[in-house]
Amino acid sequence: MLSVIRFLAWRWTFGAIDYAVTMPLLRWTWQGLSEDAFAGSLPEFRPADAETVIDMMQGRYLLASKLVDTQGTSPFSIEVDSEDWLQVLHGFAWLRHFREIRDDGSKRFARTLVLDWIGREGQFDAETWAPGLTAQRVLNWLRHYPLLTEGATPEQAASIARALGTQVQSLRVRARFVTEPHERALVAAALVGAALCDKEGRGEIEKYATRLIQVLDSQIDADGIHLSRSARIQLALLVELATIRAALVRDHADIARELGTRVDAMHGGLDALTLGSGEPAYFHGTGQIAHDLLVSVQAQSPERQRAIGSRLFSGYGRLEAGPATVIADAGLVPDLPFAGEAASSPLAFEFSYGTELIVGNCGPAPAELPDSKPLFRRGIAHTGPTINAESADDLPEKGALSGRLRARAEPIAATLETDEPALTLATAGYEAPFGVVLERRMTLLNEGKTLVGQDKAVASGETVSGVVTLRFHLAPGAEVWHGTSENIARVYLANGTTWTFLWEGAEMREEESVRQSAYFGLHRTQQIVLEAQVEAGHEIAWIFTLEED
Repeated sequence: MLSVIRFLAWRWTFGAIDYAVTMPLLRWTWQGLSEDAFAGSLPEFRPADAETVIDMMQGRYLLASKLVDTQGTSPFSIEVDSEDWLQVLHGFAWLRHFREIRDDGSKRFARTLVLDWIGREGQFDAETWAPGLTAQRVLNWLRHYPLLTEGATPEQAASIARALGTQVQSLRVRARFVTEPHERALVAAALVGAALCDKEGRGEIEKYATRLIQVLDSQIDADGIHLSRSARIQLALLVELATIRAALVRDHADIARELGTRVDAMHGGLDALTLGSGEPAYFHGTGQIAHDLLVSVQAQSPERQRAIGSRLFSGYGRLEAGPATVIADAGLVPDLPFAGEAASSPLAFEFSYGTELIVGNCGPAPAELPDSKPLFRRGIAHTGPTINAESADDLPEKGALSGRLRARAEPIAATLETDEPALTLATAGYEAPFGVVLERRMTLLNEGKTLVGQDKAVASGETVSGVVTLRFHLAPGAEVWHGTSENIARVYLANGTTWTFLWEGAEMREEESVRQSAYFGLHRTQQIVLEAQVEAGHEIAWIFTLEED
């Protein structure tokens, strides 16, 4: 309870201060820097797509998996019912697609969009000037500053410089009062980037870089994982940190080296969360990430360790055997400041063989379905056990802690046996309401061609109750065939391979499911569902095994 009071007090106090410093009476202090204050630009390593430029110039904006046709009008002038789309639009990461364009008309179009944003959004707005979004916008403008200013009229260049300077100054004022941890890290990175590109502020580079390192040390654990336990947030930070690190190397090698140790650890953490399919596992708000972006980010680590192996890390367990990979969540709930997007997924896992996903989780709800966000954070949206369709953790939808996942019980440490390899997980989240601790053991056999699972209910009270359900959300395109044999089914993957699924100790049925896609929104899939009455010591066994010719 004390931690909750502390969290609420801290959040309320910092929120109130931030509200005060963004009031019109004080915003005059955010005066822009002089029009020639910025020199050079930050490095850009993310892939560019010339076709995206053509589409945007024709009024078609494919952002955050949503295509919006503006019919030739400004994208900043229309109402779009997609928070994710608006975030990407106002973050300006899409400027990278213009960086290799030689056509003056295309460059002028990019500059026009920036000037249009300044005309419409240049004055403070709580949503479009949110600290994290402003930080990303600042970094993206700095990456492409020559694109925006070369060829511009003196008035246009001055307007861009003033708007950029005002945003930087707003971050300096608000940096100490940002309540979302990953946004605080983004702001710290943006201030380093601004100092690197500010002719008058280069003397502050070490100060801001030291602050960035301190922020990272408070948010990254010993395994290199962000305390939100989200690969999506991990990648978002690495995009910005890789840019800052590269910009520091030339003239600030010592600082770059110190920052680099943190960034390399984060690269290793992201690797550990990534399946053989090339996708980070869908846990804690992570959905599909564009593969080219992931590859380009990971390529920025000169000391990247690609051989991960079976291991325990940051409340996760990883199994590797041959080309097979299993990543499972032991159920560690992030501390309150980091739990804003966390999901209840103890004992859930994702399983890939080679580059193909076999079993996974649903991922986060699309922006078009805001009312469904809590549903996609519950246990039923994950490949793990639930009892009576309840989650193992609480997710308040009202009150001061709304949207913050809270653990019902202390986490139970996972155990790893590297010889087989085998992973054993357990959760006490169902102990109070149903009188049992659920255990799951998974073993990879036959060079990863077989995954064996055992789920058991261990009585912890005088009475046990409920119905336990195991869900196996299958990869997009997979089809299930259940013939006359009572305890055997076949899973046909989109790539033509077939996996046999066997089980005992439960009734089996098939249901529809979904998996989040960066390209199609929610992709309809299927799931295998096993269900049984909760009984002390009762075990449900299941096996996925690859059929070979």
